[in-house]
Amino acid sequence: MGNSIKVIANKCVGCKMCENKCPFGAISVLERPKHNKKFGLAVIDLDKCTYCGSCVCTCKFDAIKLKKCELQTKIDKIKTDKSLYKGVWVYAEQRHSKIPNIVYELLNEGQKLAEKLETVLSAILIGSGIKSKAQELISRGANKVYVCDDPIFSEFQDDPYTDVLTKLIEKEKPEIILMGATNIGRSFASRVASKIRTGLTADCVSLEVDPVTKNLQQTRPAFGGNVMATILTSKHRPQMATVRHRVFKEAKAEARRNGEIVECEVDAQTLLNRTRFLGFVEDTVNTAVNLSDANVVVSGGRGLGKPEGLKLINELAECLGGAVGASRVAVDFGWIPNMCQVGQTGRTVSPRVYIACGISGQIQHMVGMNSSDIIIAINKDATCPMMQAASYAFEGDLYEIIPNVIKEIKLFRSI
Repeated sequence: MGNSIKVIANKCVGCKMCENKCPFGAISVLERPKHNKKFGLAVIDLDKCTYCGSCVCTCKFDAIKLKKCELQTKIDKIKTDKSLYKGVWVYAEQRHSKIPNIVYELLNEGQKLAEKLETVLSAILIGSGIKSKAQELISRGANKVYVCDDPIFSEFQDDPYTDVLTKLIEKEKPEIILMGATNIGRSFASRVASKIRTGLTADCVSLEVDPVTKNLQQTRPAFGGNVMATILTSKHRPQMATVRHRVFKEAKAEARRNGEIVECEVDAQTLLNRTRFLGFVEDTVNTAVNLSDANVVVSGGRGLGKPEGLKLINELAECLGGAVGASRVAVDFGWIPNMCQVGQTGRTVSPRVYIACGISGQIQHMVGMNSSDIIIAINKDATCPMMQAASYAFEGDLYEIIPNVIKEIKLFRSI
């Protein structure tokens, strides 16, 4: 017998609390026959229901009954033996044998976590013809690199990648797994977490570990960036998190570092693969300087007052050899494309110098740039958060300050 769920009609009052609470849209409150004085009746779509129990906990009238099958009940009661799980893993994402910078950022942070836990930092490399990249990961801090090399992994596909990593996790039992919050990481991590029945915290901007409990404190923006939530996976292992690009510094390469390379046997015939790869379409966006990788970023916000203000921002960025960024307000006003937005719902940057022009510094924006080495703020409001957080703050009219800055830069370079 499988799981079962039902609504007790004479208890349901049609309040819609369960309908609003269901994360899968599996409940609808429908009208009853007119002769019935009650307003509605909750109806559950069993094709959408996952038997998570959210509606049962929400209902104040005890009108929904959930019965789990014997196997599910046993699974729910299983307690993870956390002592079996050791080590910090970083998934070394690659596409066409190119490893993105986010991997080196994760190795840097993973090394710190591994030291606190007195354990080993490992990197997981999945692809085709990518064994030669293992030493590069060792030079960036990995003590051990697991290499899963097979033609089936020549292009990223969810099913085979998920299957091979899941099997490796079940065999080796790491206690922490970190992935980049990239298109691949976001697609991949959730599938792995579901298969190994553990939690996943997405889009983290900070990681700490309690050396006593060994719980990973995973901090991410919540409620539209208005609060920072710290999440624990205290009952399950491994602990999984995806991390935003540029919130941590990259691990420096040490060519003479030694480490262990473990080649994993892959039987492609046993891997699930329900899709067929058709082709790879490259990003065709053409910008002079990549915002995510720029050493200098000049951003404009509401304080510009008008779209023409972006000409000043562009000119200053060009003088400094930097990239142009913006706050969400500037994007919403249609002054600048959304690809330039910095912040929680935009890009995360970590340049050497970040220049915020007319940006007040709400938390949604700050989480996207607060790891910059130097922050320069230009604003009329000396009390705004950005001015308080800045390394150097210039109080005044940006239309007077920026032209003078550009003039001095040009004068200095002409000497």
